[in-house]
Amino acid sequence: MSQLDLGILGNGSFSALVDDHGRIVWCCLPRFDGDPVFSSLLAGEGEPEHGFFDVVLEGCVSSEQRYLRNTAILVTTLRDGQGGAIEITDHAPRFRDRQRIYRPLMTVRQVRPVAGDPRVQVRLRPATNYGARRAPTTHGSNHIRYVLDDTTIRLTTNAPVNYILEERPFVLEETIDFVLGPDESLETAVATFARRSFEETRSYWFEWARTLSIPFEWQGAVIRSAITLKLCNFEETGAVVAAMTTSIPEAAGTERNWDYRYCWLRDAYFTLDALNRLGATRTMEGFLRYIENLVRASEGGHLQPVYGVTQEARLTERTVDLPGFRGHGPVRVGNQAHEHIQNDVYGSVVLAATQAFFDQRLRAPGGHKLFERLERVGEHAVKLFDKPDAGLWELRTRSRVHTFSAMMCWAACDRLGRIATKLQRPDRAAHWQGHAEHIHAVICERAWNEERSCFVESFDGEDLDASLLLIEHIGFLPADDPRFSGTVRAIEGALRRGPYLFRYNAPDDFGTPRTAFNICTFWYIDALCALGRTEEARELFENMLSHTNHLGLLSEDLDIETGELWGNFPQTYSMVGLILCAMRLSKSWQAAF
Repeated sequence: MSQLDLGILGNGSFSALVDDHGRIVWCCLPRFDGDPVFSSLLAGEGEPEHGFFDVVLEGCVSSEQRYLRNTAILVTTLRDGQGGAIEITDHAPRFRDRQRIYRPLMTVRQVRPVAGDPRVQVRLRPATNYGARRAPTTHGSNHIRYVLDDTTIRLTTNAPVNYILEERPFVLEETIDFVLGPDESLETAVATFARRSFEETRSYWFEWARTLSIPFEWQGAVIRSAITLKLCNFEETGAVVAAMTTSIPEAAGTERNWDYRYCWLRDAYFTLDALNRLGATRTMEGFLRYIENLVRASEGGHLQPVYGVTQEARLTERTVDLPGFRGHGPVRVGNQAHEHIQNDVYGSVVLAATQAFFDQRLRAPGGHKLFERLERVGEHAVKLFDKPDAGLWELRTRSRVHTFSAMMCWAACDRLGRIATKLQRPDRAAHWQGHAEHIHAVICERAWNEERSCFVESFDGEDLDASLLLIEHIGFLPADDPRFSGTVRAIEGALRRGPYLFRYNAPDDFGTPRTAFNICTFWYIDALCALGRTEEARELFENMLSHTNHLGLLSEDLDIETGELWGNFPQTYSMVGLILCAMRLSKSWQAAF
């Protein structure tokens, strides 16, 4: 079994992770980076005391799990040894209601008998203050209230309330419903609400998936990845988080574990790029509001690499008293990266906004005001492209002039020149094109290593870095430029391990990385395809698909010896890589028939 056999539920307001036996093991409220009401994912080895919600089938011998096709609705089937079986269907309501998207902080769980005489035990044990204590309860005839430190949540159910309070096993004779959400009474019977919510949510996701411009091949994997990326969007503000978890380490026995429940502007750009290529542009429109607010708040000044989902600038890192994923601590809350200088962020912001000026489908296309705000971002790219920073791998104790950061600063100027041309502002187009040409020339002089015949990780350096596989992707060089192919060859010689890619091989603040970084493998596949090495790329891509978990999801890292997934989950970077490679590699619809 993979160590991350988890599915994700969500609706754009919150999310939850469910293991392959239907136990909700992670759920933060009132938003992605909140206190985990269900925290048993990080409760160490063995049976946790609290921090979960499960339905235990007595004598369970097997489980199966799947998403309903093209939805975020998760179905878990449990079977006992006497021919009994139950089906647990979980969803977070998301549908149109009263001319808005209804997306409450709510999980709806339906449990029905499907065979035999199954006997079940319902165990609902929310925790508070990062798992420090189990939530006390009050109850009524058909509900239980769980009193947390900062809020109260309510379970409304047609199951016997005392059986749940006492965790008393009982025979499941008919479908029972659980609505866990705000401390408010339902306006209708719980079964009626659960049934309507299920039908409306299924219809919403099915219609959303129908709008995607998917490739001919690997359609299921792409749709699942797209839905997962959509679930990582905090819709209220437009922020896109890097992952839903904190402190799942990059490898066994390492302290490389971080809190990813925040919005990295770089990661968000890659997420938007993937969704935009699929035609799902509303996430971009929401994120544009988010970055416009950040730019205005900074008065055109310094941008951090990462912010909270409501634009919090301070994400002070601390540790909490949880044992950690399978006992691997520490468990961190916050992320020191908010203090870093990472100069690629200016390119990420401009790249994320560029399509808004060219896409006529948008309700509010980019105009002169947005362009002028982005110009302030570009000014920082010009000033900082050749200055030391922590780089996209967020080195904590070392700064260099990282080539990728410089290239992203070039991309900011290049795209601003294109936008100015689109807006018919030739003076500004010439201004930004001039800066882009200058930065390009400096990078080609300072980051090119003649001895190695490739671009290197930092100016005047010798180390290699997988981010340079993006040279063609961001348009810095065309695929037929020998400097691009030379860089790909050098990187594969130094960083490829079997069918996988490492970020880099030089020691960092915590030693040498021990696991492959999934997005780097996808970047490599994409680069091979650009070079015409298509069959090799397809083989590597199929291998990566074989390492998704049982629901088609990926985390950040992969153990190249065991094939196990490690790192925070689900990782937007990894799902982005899957989408982009599928779109690049797939045969066309026209050629398929």
